[in-house]
Amino acid sequence: MDMLAAARAGEHALLVAPTGAGKTLAGFLPTLTDLIEIPMEGLHTLYVSPLKALAVDVRRNLLTPIEEMGLPIRVETRTGDTPSDRKARQRARPPQILLTTPESLSLLLSYPDSFLLFANLKTVIVDEVHAFATQKRGDLLSLSLARLQAINPALRRVALSATVADIDAYRAWLAPDGDINAVTPVIGEAGADPNVAILIPEGRIPWSGHSGKYAARQVMAEIERRSTTLVFCNTRGLAELIFQELWSANEANLPIAIHHGSLSIEARRKVESAMAAGKLRALVATASLDLGVDWGNVDCVIQMGAPKGSSRLLQRIGRANHQLDMPSEAILIPGNRFEYLEARAALDAVEEGERDADDFRPGSLDVLAQHIMGLACAAPFREEDLLREVRSALPYSALTEEAFANVLHFIEGGGYALRAYDRFKRLTRDEDGAWRVSHPRFIQQHRMNAGIIVDQPVLDVRFANGRKLGTVEESFAATLRPGDSFFFSGMALEVVRIELTDLVVRATAKQARIPSWGGTRMAMSTRLADRVRHFLAEPDEWHRFPEDVREWLEMQKHRSALPQPGQLLIETFPHEGRHYLVCYSFEGWNAHQSLGMLLTRRMDAQGLMPLGFVSNDYALAVYGMKPVTDPQSLFSADILDHEFIDWVEQSSLLKRAFRDVAVISGLIERQHPGKRKTGRQVTFSTDLIYDVLRKYEPGHMLLKAAWADARARMTDVGRLGDLIDRASATMLHVSLDRVSPLAVPVLIIIGREQVAQAAAEDALLIEAEALVAEAMRPD
Repeated sequence: MDMLAAARAGEHALLVAPTGAGKTLAGFLPTLTDLIEIPMEGLHTLYVSPLKALAVDVRRNLLTPIEEMGLPIRVETRTGDTPSDRKARQRARPPQILLTTPESLSLLLSYPDSFLLFANLKTVIVDEVHAFATQKRGDLLSLSLARLQAINPALRRVALSATVADIDAYRAWLAPDGDINAVTPVIGEAGADPNVAILIPEGRIPWSGHSGKYAARQVMAEIERRSTTLVFCNTRGLAELIFQELWSANEANLPIAIHHGSLSIEARRKVESAMAAGKLRALVATASLDLGVDWGNVDCVIQMGAPKGSSRLLQRIGRANHQLDMPSEAILIPGNRFEYLEARAALDAVEEGERDADDFRPGSLDVLAQHIMGLACAAPFREEDLLREVRSALPYSALTEEAFANVLHFIEGGGYALRAYDRFKRLTRDEDGAWRVSHPRFIQQHRMNAGIIVDQPVLDVRFANGRKLGTVEESFAATLRPGDSFFFSGMALEVVRIELTDLVVRATAKQARIPSWGGTRMAMSTRLADRVRHFLAEPDEWHRFPEDVREWLEMQKHRSALPQPGQLLIETFPHEGRHYLVCYSFEGWNAHQSLGMLLTRRMDAQGLMPLGFVSNDYALAVYGMKPVTDPQSLFSADILDHEFIDWVEQSSLLKRAFRDVAVISGLIERQHPGKRKTGRQVTFSTDLIYDVLRKYEPGHMLLKAAWADARARMTDVGRLGDLIDRASATMLHVSLDRVSPLAVPVLIIIGREQVAQAAAEDALLIEAEALVAEAMRPD
């Protein structure tokens, strides 16, 4: 009723309530009440979701009470999957309730009739606001909300979430002009505590790996004794792998399926409908189903591998027993011993109500460029008016006049170095000072290419009859030849031929491999990392752990050391003719990858002859021909000023970041009328422009945006910087005569990365057992 009271008072509202508490219905209650009391034609409420599947699911659940009450209220979805004829009809005759995504909303605002469409809009509901508020999609949505508020100043904003750590930060993000007091916080009742267990496998917890596939038979046994189980994996490749492992263990031949973002629309919709109808016993899924999808018949959630964050875990747990008064049931399957500690840390965080911190940052300029171009497609604008509107969105509240002018001039002609090319002259300034689109072709170009999510270049996976199964990335397709086979959509497929944009396949019974997808791996949150460090430093906690985990930690304490919270443990030791340095920093795989690059460059400069490095979320191991006797010199603070900048500029990292911002800002097209650019064509175009700008205009807006992306997202440089800052003062260097127990999980990766997988399992197993025996020997 608090949501209804806020609506009656015309107040913006942020509803934070546990999964299963009925947040979505509470968000829509004022809309339904209003439409019952004062029926109207035209758009009343806009619902914005981070996922297409969530919009479809909400529509299905919303239609039930509307139809039961016989209300003349139309509810429709508008996403990238919506047919073009329906999109056109929605603009001419909109429903009272429209369910959409940030990208589709942005496109709606690019039409001249958007002023009429949204003139009487009463409410915008942003669902699962935590999923995108701190990202570029959140930047785009905040700008769209500012435009909607400008069209109708009486518009009311509502946001919903189950996992918000800093309520006031989200209130400020949601409010016009960041006015936190304009948003009423509504806190839902706490539901039943979840029932979460960590599965202890038959035998012992593995030393390495992150998939949890060793437990496939036990997971299948859990599936067999339940009605419906959701099996979450952290990546698409892992989902394909786990599905195959479960299918091999599925002796009862139960109906199980797979769902992830690279599958075709038809495949995803078929699976979603089957789940809603209760026809599946298990569904293997990724983050494509993390949020809000309400399938009441799910009675257990299984997380394969570590959850990486307490908020993500809580969100996934909430998919089971989707009712407030019933405890959600979940099982965690740690992939290795470190992941056991992480899983235990996540359970403790959930029990104590701790959420992962959210990192709000200034809005991205490439997103702003796309938004401005979209608004120009709808109508000419004056610079001072639009700047005032843009600043009313919190991420852009500190935007300077100079920065805004730079963005405008970038859209006007591409910048100084590109001003001679007509294809970059998208905006023109009239004599009266108004900005307008230079030519109608740029309007079509914008609408075909707008969007914030820049996927890796992909090929469509198709059968010879044309049926599309989904997409794989070009980088993976480039490793395939006709006759090769791979798992996709739960099937083994053989490559028939590779065309410009298609990978033509047929079903096969051959041995197959798992596709790899790019993208940043999810890193363990800093709060979970702190809890794992606490476990290592507190032997009194170890009685809670399985016997083999206790033995591992006790032997580490006996033979070397365990880092105290805030301390950076560095071990050095020889092993099989090489010298190793292992750094236990717990800053996540992404930051460790960057640090490995920097350390090997610095070791090379010191004549230490580095050979390579490997990392996981918890540790980084660098190995070479000479011993490291002074690790302090490798971790000095200037590494981020010298080696980091040099490495980023010479690597492909910055070029990849530039490709993304060039696409988002509209400088480079992904689509032309009647054809789609291949990933290679897009990359070739952006590489050319990148080289020109670096040479002739190094201060260009897009280069700055690319640097910001490369630093903040692609390398976790914030966590890397924190690590370097504390290294000198907190380093504990232990020189050993052989490998330590704590080093085993990361060292095992070296063999797995260097040797072909199919032929080497037995050899790797023997090698790993020898490594473990050496590390766990007490003398």
